[in-house]
Amino acid sequence: MSPDENKAFIRRYITAISGEAKTDALLSQYISDPELRRFIGAFEAGFPRYELQVEDMIAEGDKVVVRATFRGKHLGEVRGVLGTGKIVTFPVIIIYQLGDGKILRHWLASDTLSLAQQIGAAPLPAESVR
Repeated sequence: MSPDENKAFIRRYITAISGEAKTDALLSQYISDPELRRFIGAFEAGFPRYELQVEDMIAEGDKVVVRATFRGKHLGEVRGVLGTGKIVTFPVIIIYQLGDGKILRHWLASDTLSLAQQIGAAPLPAESVR
């Protein structure tokens, strides 16, 4: 597929999963990467029906880079913290490698400190003293 076709595929994928239950049937349509499926399952357990809001997308060859904002309501256990009911947002960058009409591999970078602070797993920064 061309880079534009790969971007269109990732847009369809993100639209399909954002705000929806990430069932095996749904994920099987887009993903063959077992590690990505495990990652999605863990986040779906902590933030059911979480959303990704795409900010930027770049494609070259068989890879698509997405800069997005994760948004979800913390209802399940994450990092040892039971659901707080808080709405959590944090930035993510994901590189998807595509082939055979599916996501083959992925690489993810996210602001895990911000996530931990928002759910109470890490302290917020102290206010500066003037």
